[in-house]
Amino acid sequence: MKPTTPNNLGKKYLVDQCKSIDISDYLGKVKNELKQLAIKSQAEVDGYEVELTTSKIHYLGLRYWFKCPLCSRRAGKLYKHPISHILGCRRCLNLEYRSRRYKGMVESCN
Repeated sequence: MKPTTPNNLGKKYLVDQCKSIDISDYLGKVKNELKQLAIKSQAEVDGYEVELTTSKIHYLGLRYWFKCPLCSRRAGKLYKHPISHILGCRRCLNLEYRSRRYKGMVESCN
């Protein structure tokens, strides 16, 4: 049996089958503590310690991101895998969108 790694979790799952954690929902909940969290640059999200990072946007603004615990890339959403409960970005967990799975298929109505 092949060992399970973050990039090889076996069968592919859909994004809708995973619990989604959106950065804007998270920021709305912790708006008062946002400066402290950004300085500390680590937060607890759904029981996991996750780093936060920022990027500059137009007119001196900041956009906040999660840092994927598996690959360290910026992510607006992290997902918890439905089987292994590993927290990571869509690329690391090998997730795909439902619309992409059926891309190119034509439904015939006869």
